[in-house]
Amino acid sequence: MGFGKAVSTGFIKYFNFSDRACRSEFWYWTLFVAILGIGAALIDLKLDTQFISAAFDVATFIPSLAISVRRLHDLDEPGWWVLISFIPILGGIALLIWFVIKGTDGPNQYGPDPLAANSRLPDQQFGAPA
Repeated sequence: MGFGKAVSTGFIKYFNFSDRACRSEFWYWTLFVAILGIGAALIDLKLDTQFISAAFDVATFIPSLAISVRRLHDLDEPGWWVLISFIPILGGIALLIWFVIKGTDGPNQYGPDPLAANSRLPDQQFGAPA
C-alpha cells in the first residue's frame, strides 16, 4: 500500500475498529500525521496560537486510534492492547514492537489478510485492494 492510499484509507475507515491494517498502512498513516502535525505546530508558532495543531489533533485522534487497533488485529491480538500505552515507557515499547512485526498470514478472527492478492474486505469502498 502506498502513501496516498494509506492516508485515504485512514480517513475512509475513520471509525472502523474491526478490520485489519497492514504495516505499510499503519506506518504511512503515522508518517502523514507526524508531517502534518509538525506543519501545524509551525503554523501555530508563526501565528502565536495553538488552534491549528489542536484542531489537527482532534481530527486525527480517532482515525489514529482506529488504525492502531486494526494493526493489532492484523497480529491476531485484541485491540484492547492499545491501552497498554498508559504504562509509562514499557507500554510504548511493547506497542512499537507489535507495530513493527509482520501480521498474520492468511485470514484470522478479525478478517482476511489485507496483503492477500484476492482479499476483499466486506466494507471496502471503491473496489480498491487493501
